[in-house]
Amino acid sequence: MPVTPPVCDFGWKAPAFSLPATDGQTYSLSDIGGDKGTLIMFICNHCPYVRSVLDRIIRDARELQALGIGVAAISSNDADAYPQDSFENMRVLADQLSLPFPYLYDADQSVAKAYDAACTPDFFGFDADLGLQYRGRLDASRKEAGPADLRRDLYLAMKQVAETGHGPKDQIPSMGCSIKWKAPV
Repeated sequence: MPVTPPVCDFGWKAPAFSLPATDGQTYSLSDIGGDKGTLIMFICNHCPYVRSVLDRIIRDARELQALGIGVAAISSNDADAYPQDSFENMRVLADQLSLPFPYLYDADQSVAKAYDAACTPDFFGFDADLGLQYRGRLDASRKEAGPADLRRDLYLAMKQVAETGHGPKDQIPSMGCSIKWKAPV
């Protein structure tokens, strides 16, 4: 059953974090931030919604970075229940695809909880002052990638944030697999 996150809470401040990345470094939110804004994406290795558009996510990330938007992806899924989402498998994927952004591992799921992440993919687009301006979809793709000429909602919204500091008033939520939460201890 697909999950959709809530609509954008304009101005909500990005919670700080410090997480290990597949490149062997540790990144904080301040390390990721760009001069014109920041995009934090909750993704994972196994989700069919992510896998179907990962090439588009990479394309948009590169183009947004060129506009001064800092980009990072975070995987928060329970790797015990979903071994494909283990840190080692994240490293393999990052290397295979030469991801142009840090791919971070949220092993204790505290960052996903702080962001109230709901699904993969879940996109959080912040302005230069780390106020939320976009929490919408990549494009109209679902479990399968839609046509190549789909409107690029994420890219256009973050381009607008880079140019004006404000996201679009109307946003369509992302849709994907739920975050795979660990069982309470």
